[in-house]
Amino acid sequence: MDRSSELTAVRRHRVGVERREGLAASPQPEREALAQESLVDAAGGPRTRKNSPGGSGGASRGAGTGLSEARAAVGIALYLLALRALVQLSLQQLVLRGTSGHPGEFDARQARDYLEHITSIGPRTTGSPENEILTVHYLLEQIKLIEVQSNRLHKISVDVQRPTGSFSIDFLGGFTSYYDNITNVVVKLEPKDGAQHAVLANCHFDSVANSPGASDDAVSCSVMLEVLRVLSASSESLQHAVVFLFNGAEENVLQASHGFITQHPWASLIRAFINLEAAGVGGKELVFQTGPENPWLVQAYVTAAKHPFASVVGQEVFQSGIIPSDTDFRIFRDFGNIPGIDLAFIENGYIYHTKYDTADRILTDSIQRAGDNILAVLKYLATSDMLAAASEYQHGNMVFFDVLGLFVIAYPSRVGSIINYMVVMAVVFYLGKKLWQPKHKTVNYTKDFLCGLGITLISWFTSLVTVLIIAVFISLIGQSLSWYNHFYVSVCLYGTAAVAKIIFIHTLAKRFYYVNANDQYLGEVFFDISLFVHCGFLITLTYQGLCSAFISAVWVAFPLLTKLCLQKDFKQHGAQGKFLALYLLGMFIPYLYALYLIWAVFEMFTPILGRSGSEIPPDIVLASILAGCTMILSSYFINFIYLARSTKKTMLTLTLVCIVTFLLVCSGTFFPYSSNPANPKPKRVFLQHMTRTFHDLEGNIVKRDSGIWINGFDYTGMSHITPHVPEINDTIRAHCEENAPLCGFPWYLPVHFLIRKNWYLPAPEVSPRNPAHFRLISKEQTPWDSIKLTFEATGPSHMSFYVRTLKGSKLLQWSLGNGTPVTSKGGDYFVFYSHGLQASAWQFWIEVQVLEEQPEGMVTVALAAHYLSGEDKRSPQLDTLKEKFPDWTFPSAWVCTYSLFVF
Repeated sequence: MDRSSELTAVRRHRVGVERREGLAASPQPEREALAQESLVDAAGGPRTRKNSPGGSGGASRGAGTGLSEARAAVGIALYLLALRALVQLSLQQLVLRGTSGHPGEFDARQARDYLEHITSIGPRTTGSPENEILTVHYLLEQIKLIEVQSNRLHKISVDVQRPTGSFSIDFLGGFTSYYDNITNVVVKLEPKDGAQHAVLANCHFDSVANSPGASDDAVSCSVMLEVLRVLSASSESLQHAVVFLFNGAEENVLQASHGFITQHPWASLIRAFINLEAAGVGGKELVFQTGPENPWLVQAYVTAAKHPFASVVGQEVFQSGIIPSDTDFRIFRDFGNIPGIDLAFIENGYIYHTKYDTADRILTDSIQRAGDNILAVLKYLATSDMLAAASEYQHGNMVFFDVLGLFVIAYPSRVGSIINYMVVMAVVFYLGKKLWQPKHKTVNYTKDFLCGLGITLISWFTSLVTVLIIAVFISLIGQSLSWYNHFYVSVCLYGTAAVAKIIFIHTLAKRFYYVNANDQYLGEVFFDISLFVHCGFLITLTYQGLCSAFISAVWVAFPLLTKLCLQKDFKQHGAQGKFLALYLLGMFIPYLYALYLIWAVFEMFTPILGRSGSEIPPDIVLASILAGCTMILSSYFINFIYLARSTKKTMLTLTLVCIVTFLLVCSGTFFPYSSNPANPKPKRVFLQHMTRTFHDLEGNIVKRDSGIWINGFDYTGMSHITPHVPEINDTIRAHCEENAPLCGFPWYLPVHFLIRKNWYLPAPEVSPRNPAHFRLISKEQTPWDSIKLTFEATGPSHMSFYVRTLKGSKLLQWSLGNGTPVTSKGGDYFVFYSHGLQASAWQFWIEVQVLEEQPEGMVTVALAAHYLSGEDKRSPQLDTLKEKFPDWTFPSAWVCTYSLFVF
């Protein structure tokens, strides 16, 4: 037996005797000797006995071997707060405080003037005079003024396009779109002698109903007007053309961009595009999509953008479908086969698509930074040789991310894979040196490592389960979204619970399982475990081909370097203040970047949870995200649980904060919504005053009713509304018409699977001055024994058409989209229709195959007409009901009709 084994045996025998004889109060000199004896080699020596098994976290540590709980807890807390403050500072610095208006530079003041004129027109829904006449006239007027002031080196061409077309899309479960005579204002800026290639800049000037649409997307059109002015007045010649597309029907699910890219003659010139969008109000514009492939576009942004803000993480999250939104990027990519860059404002999504989306909420500095970036990138692309030969540079993806908005790091994904696997090999070498040494030295380390890995996974799992239990309870008692107006509530409720549970599990392991192990040894084991877990994520993400794997590489490389640099000091002096400071310094980059990304996650997802429908419990989603963030942020701090002398006060503090917050939430102290003019966070409600008419197979009316159909866009339903509007209560819950497509209600978009709780308040019939008409033109039998039904519909600018095949029938084809019917979730078919001014009657056909004739018919169809603008949009009953809603709500209201037919 070697000396190490002899010492271990002696220590085991000694502690065993102490336990049997109750010698808890052994002399202090002997304890110190034992503590010194138990120090292990930092490279992975054998597991050794602590001086005493007592205490939560070891109350009787040897001199100098235990880390003060207060110092560790306060140090980590201040560290994270300091990093969070640094992130916030960097975000504020993204909004420039510089001057503008110099010749040849983007002038935010001029762009703001454009913005204020456009938003002063009011809501601009497709088909309304505000959108089709007033806004178009203003744009053409400004473009004409810009043309007059342009340099003779350039030529400006203007075209007003009125396309008609149809396409299918898998957004929101899948549906088909049809548009007629909508509006695009297209401007081409090119060299005087013309150009064969062009780069496209796209925005949309239409808005959703009842919103001025300042950020979505009037500000982008204002930026584009000013960029057009600067480029056209420049004395620098362009190599390629720049096409500016001001499209008038993006909110109609991307219709106008489809009309341009599939029908406009200039579309054949486009080699790349920049799409300007919004998912929030103001702030900074984030590059959240690029490609597909074409890494040269990312490099162009990296090279040209003055104030970069970009992340491949956003791209992969957005393209995963987690965020229920889409942009014109999809249309240009899928129908034009053109690569591009997608930018969007993401801050303050609470007022996105509401009446609060006004020009005064967008900082002039925010407009300036967006304009500087767009101008620089467009100018770079319009003078680049790569644009003409874009097809030669299309292969491969890019890893790209900005560093606190200061600059962007970008490199090919294949290079990223090489870097990632090099980091993995370093970890394999580091851990392999410990795990595969001779058994007599490493047998305990291997066992402790594997057991510690299990304990860590258990702590994370139980942490997740704990916050989910709390979230489910909060949801069941009707206190969801208590954090919507006070985000810190979610941190105090779910964040503290997650951290406390992780600490609790590891404290139990420390006290009862690792009772014989030295603190420094355990600290090293659990550091290695965290390193191993992050390395596992790195391997998985890299193998899956995800560019976001660079995050895991950062979370492996920097901690490993920190560990190697501090190993000697840790071995000699233990976990003292110096070690804590240097350790936290070494973790600076991964933790800073993690908090940077976590800010973006919550900035995007928190507002979305307030409009995600009645079926997704937002507290469960947010609690899960917070638990995941806690697991990540705590991973390299778990070792401090074992290095600290105790964890009692930390656990007690966290538990107390969680309990107090829980009680306050249960009591309803934190109201979810706010009408604060400076920072409103309204509850969204849709009110549709409708008249429904149901016909049977013979064309007779079998049912007719009228009422105001009410949909809340979040999980709380009408629970907060009922005290203010008593007539809206559970006694008027709407019931599904089982035999009608989409439950017999006039859904504007196919979001029926997201909102299953709605209310139907009886009201008088509506009588729009421009009523919708629907009729069967012809019924023919085809040579292949199917039935072709041809319909004609007329009505307002927005209509929805629904189809359900009955038993024994099948929908084969139709004259919409590419001819192949696309089902929505639930099996029904949904067609979204819109038109501009002076559109002709909508004629289309469907072809039904009857496999087995049934007495109830072969197909049920329904037409909903939505009056989103003009006098037909309002009714006295709607106006009266809207006035009863509290000021912390945003009720969007319009009139509609619904007619169902059976054939």
